[in-house]
Amino acid sequence: MSSLRIGVMYDRAWAPEGLPAFAREVEALGTDELWVVEDLSWGGGISAATVALAATSRMRVGLGIAPAPLRNPALLAMEVAFLARVYPGRFVAGIGHGVTGWMASVGAAPASPLTLLAETTEAVRALLRGEQVQMQGGEVRIDGLRLVHPPAQVPPVVLGVVRPRSLELSGRVADGTVLAEGHGPADLEAALALIRKGGGAQEHELIAFAYAAVADDARQAAEVLRPAVEDQAAWLDRTPAEVFTVSGTPADAAARIAQLEAAGATSVVLRFSGEEPVRQLGATLAAFAER
Repeated sequence: MSSLRIGVMYDRAWAPEGLPAFAREVEALGTDELWVVEDLSWGGGISAATVALAATSRMRVGLGIAPAPLRNPALLAMEVAFLARVYPGRFVAGIGHGVTGWMASVGAAPASPLTLLAETTEAVRALLRGEQVQMQGGEVRIDGLRLVHPPAQVPPVVLGVVRPRSLELSGRVADGTVLAEGHGPADLEAALALIRKGGGAQEHELIAFAYAAVADDARQAAEVLRPAVEDQAAWLDRTPAEVFTVSGTPADAAARIAQLEAAGATSVVLRFSGEEPVRQLGATLAAFAER
């Protein structure tokens, strides 16, 4: 039996008030994880995660991702600890660099993004473990802080990163890594090599986000995804044909998920486009179970 977790993203473009019902529906389908997004201008990740956790009883909820420049590590640790105490074993805290232009637009661009991410992650994880943190780093300064209510079950802290030095950093300081949409099996294998180089343990999570669309006609699914694929291709500096998706018929989508699992993914999180995403997810889960 596969140990892979299959999750779904609540897309940042969807109305916030739709999240509770969506979360309940996808949990009823047997979905393992629900991931929410924190992108500048769209919505707050901690508040979205809280709503999703409160609406459900079983699924893991992931925050993908909190930009380190926007989140003081002391406050982030306080927020994560609170959720981890109320919903033990069900929350995954994701942290990343944030989009450089977005961070600069609100006066939050650090002198060294890599240093900031490393120090933020180390501080947050230490605070969650109940340690007193004294840090006078290049970007983070904390003077003898200890959480009053650290969680009994420390939640995973994962990094949403892409570049080689950041992947190595994730292996060194985090519990897992989130890879953005568009990365295929070869990318996962290359990322894992860098994570291991950084010291990532065998249990280091590898969470692959993937654009998804399923339909009876594979060409129709591809057309639905075309705008997202073209945008992501530009961001990844690839051709649209090189952007990996979980798409086609439900059987096609299941096979694509299996490819990511074989390449080392521990979770595959589907970001659906098109109408009736819950129906698309249900068809994909059923096809994966029938392989």
